[in-house]
Amino acid sequence: QVQLVESGGGLVQAGGSLRLSCAASGRTLYIMGWFRQDPGKEREFVAAISWSGDTTDYADSVKGRFAISRDNAKNTVYLQMNGLKPEDTAVYYCAARPSSWLGRKQSDYDYWGQGTQVTVSS
Repeated sequence: QVQLVESGGGLVQAGGSLRLSCAASGRTLYIMGWFRQDPGKEREFVAAISWSGDTTDYADSVKGRFAISRDNAKNTVYLQMNGLKPEDTAVYYCAARPSSWLGRKQSDYDYWGQGTQVTVSS
């Protein structure tokens, strides 16, 4: 079992930055990902990172603005979000995938956090 707890969300103006954290407990040798969901929309993939941190994947909509990283000694995954836009407003979820391969689908991930709200004002 893996428990995931996100933090770091909040309200920021367009062009600003936020860093989300996801603290994991339990077995943590997993692929980690970030997804987001706006009310009325489907949950969408944002970024994923391998256990070693040397392989990452990003949705086109955030590539060049967001950066995923992890500190395995702290069992924590981060999502650094720069150049935020109003369309980045959503609840952001951390997820864990018991695999060696990165995934982009919700069904690829077995464990989910409760989410943290990010609101970007124009």
